[in-house]
Amino acid sequence: MNGPRTGVPYIAGTGTALPGDPVTNESLARLLGAGARWIEDFTGNRARHFATDLDTGACSLTLTDLCEQAADAALADARVDPGEIGFVVLGTATPDHLMPATVNLVADRLGIGQVPTYQLQSGCAGAVQALDTACRLLRDPDATDDDLTGLVIGGDICNKHFALNQDFSRLHPNQLVNYMLFGDGAAAAVLSRRPRGHAVAVRRVFQRFVGLGRPPGQVIEWFGAAERDAGRPAATEDYKAIEEYVPRLAEEIVRELADDTGWKLDELDYLLPPQLSGRMTRRIVEELAVPAHEVSCVAVTGNNGNALPLLQLDRLMPLMREGERALCAAVESSKWIKGGLALEKVRGGADAV
Repeated sequence: MNGPRTGVPYIAGTGTALPGDPVTNESLARLLGAGARWIEDFTGNRARHFATDLDTGACSLTLTDLCEQAADAALADARVDPGEIGFVVLGTATPDHLMPATVNLVADRLGIGQVPTYQLQSGCAGAVQALDTACRLLRDPDATDDDLTGLVIGGDICNKHFALNQDFSRLHPNQLVNYMLFGDGAAAAVLSRRPRGHAVAVRRVFQRFVGLGRPPGQVIEWFGAAERDAGRPAATEDYKAIEEYVPRLAEEIVRELADDTGWKLDELDYLLPPQLSGRMTRRIVEELAVPAHEVSCVAVTGNNGNALPLLQLDRLMPLMREGERALCAAVESSKWIKGGLALEKVRGGADAV
């Protein structure tokens, strides 16, 4: 590969995996006994993807399956062989097992061995945590491989926690809304020490716990055999807290990224806002009032957790031209984590490979 190492991590390729055909609001309404228009008005989402069959409730794909597909697509996009990967980082809130770690099952499927692997347990901001971890590894001055390349994956099968074969008329609205908001999916990115592939430089990345003294906005239970009949719902949300804090945190992220990079928001090319729901995304974008092209996906993919920021990156990569800049913000409402990325397209991508 041409050129010296710059000390800046680069996104070389991206890929996604969404299970099955989109589940429209009309299809979901028939299952839930709700109105399709009400679902869209309430959530702002038009569709989502499920790894479970609507008719039978059977799960057709595992998180390992989706992460493998997304990683294969990212490797192909970056024109990187699995043997070139020096580490793998996976962010997820819904691993296939407590043990073995899903990241190792994915690495085994891809034929990637004898490298460090990391699995981060987190919600939507987990993909930014995974990217932050990858960037730190790529910047490590003690690492001697100038061509070090890493694989970052984010994915969730949210609907493993939401049974489809039940009487939905008995569910409280706070539980019923989960079937409208959440979906399943995975996405991945290949990062390198040199500009290759898309050659999008990660100028700034941060993630920070900001929930000190603040109650969780979301709780997802993990039931062992002794707890399955405990009577607790699998997931609960404080939607009032989420609607109050998420837009505020999104603004903090964008302002901090702009201050750190010295970029003027009115000259920004792309904005990747948090993706909790289509309705929430619209509100955040309107309140930020940043005159940049919005890159969003949640309205058609559903909230698939850790996949979301990487799904946005996959949409962003073919749009960016040399010199263009983008800011990405992600918020996790479980115990409140905020994270962000500042990205810039540079010269010397695929032609430098």
